[in-house]
Amino acid sequence: MFKGALFDLDGVIANTADLHFKAWQKLARNYFKAELPIELEEKTKGISRSDSLQVILDSLKITLTPTDFSHLANEKNEIYKAYLDELTVADILPGIDNFIAELKTQHIRLALASASQNGPIILQKLGLATAFDTIVDPKQVAHGKPAPDIFIAAAQSLNLQPVQCIGLEDSIAGITAINASSAISIAIGDAAKLKAAHKVVADTTQLNLATVTAVFKH
Repeated sequence: MFKGALFDLDGVIANTADLHFKAWQKLARNYFKAELPIELEEKTKGISRSDSLQVILDSLKITLTPTDFSHLANEKNEIYKAYLDELTVADILPGIDNFIAELKTQHIRLALASASQNGPIILQKLGLATAFDTIVDPKQVAHGKPAPDIFIAAAQSLNLQPVQCIGLEDSIAGITAINASSAISIAIGDAAKLKAAHKVVADTTQLNLATVTAVFKH
């Protein structure tokens, strides 16, 4: 039986991934008078704010000074946080609250392993702040996803090794990171896209203790 569950946030606990790209789109319109191609949404999913901004700048063929880069990254976060004001408990993805409750009945320890620096704010707005034993600050790890650092740190924050844990993600970068950490990867979303995961479920309603336990034992 696994002892820890390491959760991504965007697209796993709540659909905040859409808000990230919405914020990037607004930033691009405001500063570059540009419309971002929709395929960038997938390319920026699950990675850090700085890495996402670089992907966008590369797409637009724009080079910034380090000062301007830092300013735009911070500006995007302010736009994103304004969107977060709209979040409520109703924005928890279907089935997640029941899944967390199931894990808690088995004394499974929970950690948030999100690339988002706004994790504590989001969990508070969703009413889930007390459900998690630890929240890893992405600023405290050397390398963002797809490197395994944040999942290793999340397991260690629970006094566990990654091999004792499952990790839940909805992005390719996230699944790559979980696998590299030696945790068991559970993906939510498109099975073809996320085929590297140990188990893929179509959506969060399919997450339950029996399913993930079977994957861990296998």
